[in-house]
Amino acid sequence: MRASELDPAQFEDMRPYRDDEVRTVLDRLIADPEMSHAVAHFLIPKLARLEGPLAWLVRQFLRFEFRNVHDVRGVQAIVDKYIDKVVSRTTSGLTISGLDTLPRDRACLFVSNHRDIAMDPAFAIVSMYKEGHETSRIAIGDNLLSKQFASDIMKLNKCFTVKRSSGSRREKLAAASQLSNYIYYSIVNENEHVWIAQRSGRAKDGLDRTNPALAAMFAMTKDRDTPFAEFWKKLHIVPLSISYEWDPCDGQKAKELYVTEHKEEYKKAKNEDLASIGKGVIGQKGRVHTAFGTPIEGDFDDVNSLAEEIDRQIVGNYVLHPTNLIAYEMLYGDVCGLPVGYPSKPWDPRDYEETREKFKARMAKVDKRWRDKAIQAYANPVVSRLAFE
Repeated sequence: MRASELDPAQFEDMRPYRDDEVRTVLDRLIADPEMSHAVAHFLIPKLARLEGPLAWLVRQFLRFEFRNVHDVRGVQAIVDKYIDKVVSRTTSGLTISGLDTLPRDRACLFVSNHRDIAMDPAFAIVSMYKEGHETSRIAIGDNLLSKQFASDIMKLNKCFTVKRSSGSRREKLAAASQLSNYIYYSIVNENEHVWIAQRSGRAKDGLDRTNPALAAMFAMTKDRDTPFAEFWKKLHIVPLSISYEWDPCDGQKAKELYVTEHKEEYKKAKNEDLASIGKGVIGQKGRVHTAFGTPIEGDFDDVNSLAEEIDRQIVGNYVLHPTNLIAYEMLYGDVCGLPVGYPSKPWDPRDYEETREKFKARMAKVDKRWRDKAIQAYANPVVSRLAFE
């Protein structure tokens, strides 16, 4: 299918906000009490419970901060300052690799592993922004849009909607086709980068694997006469690996895995996803690394071979942290020959005794029923690396 054959009108219910809509949306956001509370909790958490005067002050602050913003680029310039605050407050440093080989003359489809709802795309986008690349549009599930202020924030930052709540099989097929068309249209017709997770939901078990159904969704826009390998090249697919030394939501993820495994239906509380976003943003992450892979240009002639190549790059580029290797040793014994950190160096457990004690203390606070799940999630990136190597 040619990009010119796609009608942009079909994307109205899923697209991000345009520049001409930014000012109206910002004014609505600033007036939203929930927005004021969320900002207060981030800026001055010790006083966030105070209502009244504090909410008024926050609104005045937001009006001043965004007074001269009239387009998406202006919004992202402001947001970048606050991502910098998140990096300085909640990480031991953000490192980046692979951007020096990223093509600047064409849009790419970034297929990323997925550990944190908000911070995965945020770290990817801020990495690109700081290196002078155009930022990407971001695919987010409609389950994250339960509140208007959250929806507005995301759509102001180039997020578009993935319809996960579609009911019937026909509705799901229509939603997948629309998503496929929008990704293709964004990249080929509008020359806009796109970020999407390699599968629906976070990898709570620490195993980063691409769902072949995702590749099949990409190909729904392909006409019958175009070979798969040629179609992938039009999308300029770039695998992306993001790794965290510490996962702020590790205990919560382990609990969900445990409950699901023991045949109990895990029912999320109202706005639980938004709570996870908050915890992921303000929680301590240690070292964080964002690794951009190389564009996939080989002759991958079906969806399974494409998914395997994405996995090969994501797992191969994933930076292992001391917490990963410590967890692996706790479960499986000694591991040697693997690099740790960025820039990498050979693993020597004697260099990380303090981290080991911190990790053990952290795991001791996790409910013993799902503690092994939490440890396994930290160990699984090592399991994946050894399996691929």
